[in-house]
Amino acid sequence: MSLDIDRLIADFGGPSTLADQLNAAFPAEPVSRAAIYKWRERGSLPLAQVNKLAQLASQQGRQFNIQNYMGRDQTTAAETQEHSMTQRSNDRLVIFDTTLRDGEQSPGASMTKEEKIRIARQLEKLGVDVIEAGFAAASPGDADAIKTIAGIIENSIVCSLARANERDVRAAGEAIKDAKRGRIHTFIATSPIHMEHKLRMTPDQVVDAAVKAVKMAREYTDDVEFSAEDALRSDIDFLARIFGAVIEAGATTLNVPDTVGYAVPQRTEAFFRELIAKTKGGDSVIWSAHCHNDLGMAVANSLAAVLGGARQVECTINGLGERAGNASLEEIVMATRTRHDIFNVQCNVDATQIVPTSKLVSTITGYPVQPNKAIVGANAFAHESGIHQDGILKCRETYEIMSAESVGWSTNRLSLGKLSGRNAFKTKLIELGIELQSEEALNAAFARFKTLADKKREIFDEDLHALVSDELISIEQEHIKLISLKVVSETGETPSADIVVSEAGIERHATAHGDGTVDATFKAIESLFNSGAEMQLYSVNAITSGTDSQGEVTVRLMKDAKIVNGQGADTDIIVASAKAYISALNKIHNNINRVHPQPV
Repeated sequence: MSLDIDRLIADFGGPSTLADQLNAAFPAEPVSRAAIYKWRERGSLPLAQVNKLAQLASQQGRQFNIQNYMGRDQTTAAETQEHSMTQRSNDRLVIFDTTLRDGEQSPGASMTKEEKIRIARQLEKLGVDVIEAGFAAASPGDADAIKTIAGIIENSIVCSLARANERDVRAAGEAIKDAKRGRIHTFIATSPIHMEHKLRMTPDQVVDAAVKAVKMAREYTDDVEFSAEDALRSDIDFLARIFGAVIEAGATTLNVPDTVGYAVPQRTEAFFRELIAKTKGGDSVIWSAHCHNDLGMAVANSLAAVLGGARQVECTINGLGERAGNASLEEIVMATRTRHDIFNVQCNVDATQIVPTSKLVSTITGYPVQPNKAIVGANAFAHESGIHQDGILKCRETYEIMSAESVGWSTNRLSLGKLSGRNAFKTKLIELGIELQSEEALNAAFARFKTLADKKREIFDEDLHALVSDELISIEQEHIKLISLKVVSETGETPSADIVVSEAGIERHATAHGDGTVDATFKAIESLFNSGAEMQLYSVNAITSGTDSQGEVTVRLMKDAKIVNGQGADTDIIVASAKAYISALNKIHNNINRVHPQPV
């Protein structure tokens, strides 16, 4: 007589949840998640654990009888998932954030490990369900960042992307193994054009590769997501076939990406309805939408997919992503909340953390938010028209369908002052999700804070994020460092810049003239290093209001097809510009090769 161990574990929420429950109930006798996986591999569990499960079920107010799991062959993975899904509500919308993976594929938006950790902490504070922390097989640095995030995050699921091959899947499995809740997200292309020209595989070979990848991923976690790259341009019958096969293999979430942003909302809703109905076991898994914004319809298509039956949406903060970007998390969340009468779904996101998260991502990546961007743009709640202003004064709801406060616009509160001490500074950083790794880094950041406090009367949370970002950049990229800068500008005279920098500890000096002080500064830097890089973007953004606000500058350079973003912040915009240019040169110098998968 066999024990249906899969169904037993699923009834307790899966290996991770079961391990947590047992350890909470019996702290003196801890059980690891790996041990529970071994129960499943053996098809049995120790008698002592059977007794504990009975006690645990009793504490939870439900019946447990080991005989109910005996006397039948083990269920298929699809049947197990169908059983566990009975407790899931159909109005629950899972928010899957891929800012750290797909968003990082924006030109020049690569992030350091420390920057990814800061964003991951803020995403957890925001309340996203799944954090796709990266693509583990891309580089050892990516794998290390995912592993670190997996060990830090308490509530959100930590996910790693993997192509449908053994190297990628095993790299992802190792990266997430320390996560309290981990997911492997594997994918392969399914459209005729991709299978023929990119993969050069037959449909049968694609199905076989997908099934093997999912089964391999199940060796590491029960939470496996499968994506059919370029799904919205794939044959729907073939999609139903491959999705049915991966459900049988153990996939629990199925992602239907609009990889090239080709879809339109009406067709997307119909496509999801038809695909779910055609797929064997389609009612036992979570269906997901991942939409790109090439035609400006990523959010609209994502919401259409929700109407069509999707219960997970993959998105990024500020719509960050390669080409025209991805669906914006903030727009999806607020659309489903504001128009609950249409979408009838709930999500766990704390909307008051939307604006702080948007500002953090913008600061770290160097991608400013356009003023008229929905929800998080500076003008999103500004009213210029006299008619609008009159209506707002009489009744805010006349022209506002949501309040600025509801998405976090009131949270950039005064933070610290010039009399604040080191401990208060450290405590505030921790509150913001910033944990510096050494006393040296903390001391250097505190010194910068004191310098800033002497220049700027009021210091806000955004100032601290910019300050720490600037400090981490200087710590990690010390090859070139700004020592001093003097600029001269006079009406009718050619501006000049006199700069001193340190290269590998050796001071170098240069003077140059230019069309303006920024141009002269950049020419002085280039005269020292002759990088040959082409400037693609120069952007200035005020971090907070007021003439004493820090200026945040982004400089995007391209050299040998490598694109980097450099960031700098200072109350003097010329100094901030010099820091940003030097930051970009340091990134070019510290060239790290990474593998980028075709985005799903």
